[in-house]
Amino acid sequence: MCRWMAWSGQPLIVDELLFKPKHGLIDQSLHSRMGVETTNGDGFGLGWYGKQESPAVFRSVEPAWNDRNLRELAGHISSPLVFAHIRASTGSPVQQTNCHPFRHGRWLWMHNGFVDGFHSVKRDLAVAIDPELYPEIEGTTDSELLFHLALTFGLEDDPPAAVKQAIGLVEAVAGRHGVPHPFQGTIATTDGESIWAFRYSSEKKSRSLFYTTDVPTLRKLYPERQLFQEVSDNARLIVSEPLGDVAGVWNEVPESTYGIVGPDHAEMRPFQPKAPSTPVPVRA
Repeated sequence: MCRWMAWSGQPLIVDELLFKPKHGLIDQSLHSRMGVETTNGDGFGLGWYGKQESPAVFRSVEPAWNDRNLRELAGHISSPLVFAHIRASTGSPVQQTNCHPFRHGRWLWMHNGFVDGFHSVKRDLAVAIDPELYPEIEGTTDSELLFHLALTFGLEDDPPAAVKQAIGLVEAVAGRHGVPHPFQGTIATTDGESIWAFRYSSEKKSRSLFYTTDVPTLRKLYPERQLFQEVSDNARLIVSEPLGDVAGVWNEVPESTYGIVGPDHAEMRPFQPKAPSTPVPVRA
């Protein structure tokens, strides 16, 4: 499977997120504690927002722990919103176009999980994608195809509704092919301002997902910890597994739930996919 991390808060040097934590994403690439695989060495990706309208993306098929370019960049990139992903392939080729995060305009998307029976349902799902979006698909993963389904169903206007329909379509198509529990995973997507994070599986046994306690509370719990004094009040991390073991910092996202994190808000809501009831929309 994979591991991922999303940061929202004041601009932070990426090295502080990836390399410096005791059990940061680089350590998880070799020693994952909660993933299906201990090692996630089939490539990595980094997405961040700067002064340009669209986010920057750096992806490589090198293992994250062994890429000198990643270490160099991480020491110099500062951003208020960062996506990072380490990959363990579920069968698709190890190639740069299959590394997360995926990008469309201002949007980023990453996924930990799989579509079961993907080879059986891939064609039916692909023909549901907006014809104008389909040429953007560069790789062969179920994750990238799911992203373009969500874009087709209006991700840029209403992310929760779009993801509900995308996964709902996966479940409906898989049902016709006799696949009983087709979707597994956690998803993060962002427009550069807010982050939407989803935890759901058809079997109700989703991959792990955690978020940090709000910073004002952490300051009260640990007044002696300098890090909690330095980060902004609205800082949040969303991760596949905790980056450390400090009590009270990490909270598990409940099953079948999605969260919204923005500069001035953070909340969680129940999540239940629903197959689209109308024909797939096509852009004019």
